[in-house]
Parts: sequence; structure tokens; C-alpha cells
Amino acid sequence: MKLKSIVAFSIVAAAVLPPAASIACTGLIATPGATADSSSLVTYAADSHTLYGELYHKRGGTHPKGTMRKIVDWDSGRPLGEIPEAPVTYTRIGNMNEHGLAVTESTWGGRHELAGSGIIDYGSLIFLALERAKTAPEAIKVMTELVKEYGYASEGETFTIADPNEVWIMEMIGKGKEDKGAVWVARRVPDGYIAGHANHSRIHRFPLKDKTKQTLYSPDVIKFARAKGYFDGKDEDFSFSRAYATYDMGALRGCDGRVWAFYNRFAPDMDKYLPWVLRGEGEPLPLWVKPSKKLTANDMKWMMRDHFEGTPMDMTKDVGAGPYKVPYRWRPLTYKVDGVEYTHERAIATQQTGFSLVAQLQAKAPASMKGILWFGVDDANTSVYVPMYCCLEEAPYEYRQGNGNLLDLSWDAAFWVTNFVANQAYHRYSQMIPDIRKVQAELEDSMEQEVEILYREVPYLEADAGRKLLQERSADWSKKCTDRYRKLGEYLLVKYLDGNVKKEDADGKFSRSPEGMPVYPDFPGYDERYYRSIVNDSDGGERLKVIDVPQKDS
Repeated sequence: MKLKSIVAFSIVAAAVLPPAASIACTGLIATPGATADSSSLVTYAADSHTLYGELYHKRGGTHPKGTMRKIVDWDSGRPLGEIPEAPVTYTRIGNMNEHGLAVTESTWGGRHELAGSGIIDYGSLIFLALERAKTAPEAIKVMTELVKEYGYASEGETFTIADPNEVWIMEMIGKGKEDKGAVWVARRVPDGYIAGHANHSRIHRFPLKDKTKQTLYSPDVIKFARAKGYFDGKDEDFSFSRAYATYDMGALRGCDGRVWAFYNRFAPDMDKYLPWVLRGEGEPLPLWVKPSKKLTANDMKWMMRDHFEGTPMDMTKDVGAGPYKVPYRWRPLTYKVDGVEYTHERAIATQQTGFSLVAQLQAKAPASMKGILWFGVDDANTSVYVPMYCCLEEAPYEYRQGNGNLLDLSWDAAFWVTNFVANQAYHRYSQMIPDIRKVQAELEDSMEQEVEILYREVPYLEADAGRKLLQERSADWSKKCTDRYRKLGEYLLVKYLDGNVKKEDADGKFSRSPEGMPVYPDFPGYDERYYRSIVNDSDGGERLKVIDVPQKDS
């Protein structure tokens, strides 16, 4: 299969999506049988150039007959319409609700002519499922019935739908402007396996007669593809992905590549799928694989910080990383040199992230802790994941909607303080990242230890007391992490000012002379590769060479 340029993917996405909707997300999955604590673990990175990092929160309750629910497009803020409100709704905290149900997504667009019509966009579909369902199967029923009745206003999406007992992947795409509704397939990830999706349709063939009901699909998913001319083979050979998605280098290397990085970290023999990821050759990446170890929430956090380290796509190794081994490449992703098109790698961790999360959903936990949303804002690589419990009555102030926005800086907002740290590190990464890692570990290790203590203590408290305690702990840690990161940003600014590195005493304080003056700083300069690239560039070697100056007699 010959791949088109990666730019094709970008063009299609730009044509279909409004400016604010160019969200490129990564979702990773570990089922209860694949985790050390028997929890469902799912991740989500809401990557966007225009999305502000904050924790969405909406209280549930009872609603009189006749109450209407306004539907607002998540990406653009544009009102889409109204639908009748459910008699009872549940409180949602970010992408999780009070029952420990979590729903996330990644957009893949697909055939542009199938951009849906109706009033339910993918973001509203997630929120409505969280407000109306307790379990993953219930959420699938809610989501598919809503788009059937009110139409689907988005393009191709992959959803992760998880509760403490099971995790599903559901893929959905609209039927175009002429046909209301959507076609979809949902598959339960087998217990003991891991899976992932990252802006490319991942469901290929699926069982058409699954008596165990581990595979569900819309009745017309194949019939509609035939009618549109997308498929003409036998039913049993039907691939949802081949029929409805587009295939190019962006979809494979830029999307499936991120899933491969996850599989490669935790499962054996993943090199055999590199030809598929890099060149579109050989066997497609499987929908799920069996890991060689039990995963933890911490494993998932660090996976969200991945830049292909230790793989052929390692972003710290080529000259694009610069002298400070920066694992980031500024957009656009593609560029031309002498008429030849090239691409940057697209890793899981990226600078343009609104928020990311690891949802830890555990059946044996007390009700108020059945779902923990480890929540971070901005780039996952430099963020701190703070535990937000499924019983929260309100979002902590530092993550609350309205505390700053993308155009108005707030020094009390975790998003802006995290950006303060990250944007310094992007320019002197190899020097600054050890300082950041030290603070990350200090904070996250403490929070993880506290969660283990709370698992044991909360069951012995009255329900209200337990919920109050968890509300307080999320609020305290949100403030503590934001304050600590503000101090970290100030420390980085002082330590690395003007290309120098200030010396520090054994206690971590900046060194001073006996007279109180700053000790002369270090000048670390650049690495040898960078110096060599300067010397080898055009006339740099001759122009910059240090020569012996002839001495004249006076």
C-alpha cells in the first residue's frame, strides 16, 4: 500500500473541522485483568491549540417533566439546539461521573462527505452519557439512541467507555447531511488486555454474530457502506476502518504510531508492526494486545509523557532536537526542503495540550473513591497529575472553569503556572527536565501514598464525612501543586538566566560568596553534535575557526 503524504490528513482535518475543533487526542486503555490493582485504567489527552485546561464539573439532580437540556458544541461553543432533560442526572467531574464511569475520545474525521447532521456533537455525547449512565453498557445505549433520535453533528470519533468492571471501544461516524444518525461499532476490550486509539479508526473486522454481546453495531453499518460504494465484499470481510476512515502517513505514523509506542512499552514482539506504522506495509496494528506485566496508574501517567524514547522514532536523537535534546517540534508537522516533503514525529506528549487525565476506576473501592481522575493541565510531560475523586461537589479553584482562559493569564490557575514551567523547559530541555522531574516525583509520590491511605480510611467514615474529606484533599493538593509549580518556575528562571547555570549549595540554595555575592555561574554551552553542525554548515568551519594571529614586532 503506497501512502499519501501526511499533509493529506492535515488538509482533510482542516476542511472538516472548525478552527477550535482541531483536537488530536490520545486514549490508552488497561482492563482490570491487566492492572496491578484490578482497576480499569484509561487515559485521555485533549490536545488542541485553542483549548484551555480546566476541570469541567456539572452537578446532577432531579428534573421536572418538560425541562429542556441545551446542547452546545464543545469545540466552538455554538448552540446546536435542545433536547428533553432526563428525569435524573448524575454529577460529572471532567470525563468521569459520580459512579466511576469514564468516557473519552479521539477524533479521526474520516470521509469528509459523512460529516454528520443533527444537534448532538461528540463532546455533548460524552457529557450526556456521563449524566445519564452508570455503567459502560448503559453509556453505549444512551449514546447510540441519542444520535439515532437527534442526529450526530460531528465526524469520525473513537470513544473509550469504561467503568470499574469493563472497557469498551466504540467508533462512530455520521451519515452525511442527507441522512440523520450515525453508523457505529462497539467492542469490549477482553479482560487482561491493553488497547489504544489516537486519531485513527482502529476497528477492522468484527464478529457479526456475537452471542456473548461483546461486540455491538448499528444494523446498517455494512449496508450503508455498500450503498455509498465504500465496500463491495463479503460481510465477514467488512472492515469498519477501511470503509469509513482515510489512510495516509498522518493516520499511520502520526496516529497509530502513538498506539504502537504504548504497546511497545508493555507488550513483546512489537517491532513486527513497525513496517505498518512507518510505511503502511504488513499487518495492521491489532486493536488490543496482552501486556507482559500488570500496569499501574503510575505506568499510565508516564506513558502519557512519552516521546518515542528508545525507539526508532526517538525525538531526542536527531538534529531537530537541537543542543538540548528537545523532544518537541513546532507546527506545522510537515515541511519541504528542495521540493521534498518531510515530517516531524507526532508523540503522545505534545506541547499543545489543554488537559490530560488517567481515570482509575476500581470496583472494590468505597463508593466515593470508585473513580479517581488523575488530572493534569497543559503538556502531560511537565504536568502534575492531581487526584480528583468521583464524589467531588465542585472543582478545586486552581482547575475551576472561569479561573483564567487562553487569552487571560491567571497566576492562581494550574494551567498557566504549568505553562510557566513547561515553556522555559522547551528551550533548555536536557538541563531543566531533571529539576522538573524532581518536583513531579515529590508531589505525585506523596499524592499516590495518600490515596492508598484513604482507600483504607474512608470506608470507616460516615458517607458525608468521607466525601468532605476527599473534597478537602483534592482542594489542598490542587493548591499545593499550583503553588509548588509557581515556585519551580521562578527557580528555573533564576537558575538558568541568560544561558548560564547558577551554582547551588548542598541544601539546594543558590551559592553566595562570604560577602553575599552570587558565585560565578557555570557556562554549559552546547553538546558536541551541535558544535559539529555549526562547523559543518556552509562556511562556518572557516569563518569561525580560531586562528593564531601573527605577531608584529613593536
